[in-house]
Amino acid sequence: MQNQSQPRYSLMRRLLFPYSGEVPLTRAQGLRVIVVWALFFAFVMSFCSMPVLLAMATALSLQKVVLLIFISLLSGAFVFGGLAWVVVSMSNRAARFRQQREAASTGSAGGGRYGS
Repeated sequence: MQNQSQPRYSLMRRLLFPYSGEVPLTRAQGLRVIVVWALFFAFVMSFCSMPVLLAMATALSLQKVVLLIFISLLSGAFVFGGLAWVVVSMSNRAARFRQQREAASTGSAGGGRYGS
């Protein structure tokens, strides 16, 4: 029997951010999101730039083509790793804010000091 509390996300969502956002991510979960975003988007960006590099390969040496691919991978990893860090940070902040708001709303439902 499948656990009904876990929503079933699409493949891309499960790959890029498989968490609900209701609780703050642990350090390991946040690091996983950052690494996956940095690698996934860097490789996609490099793969998409391949046709342009192959078209320019006749005018460039093999060393320059490899250097451009390396720069594309590295810059993509830094840019999208940084964006993932922002996403993890904002998700954790929103989750903490939600927890504080829920704790405050459940705490005031008791009816005061004497529970009336």
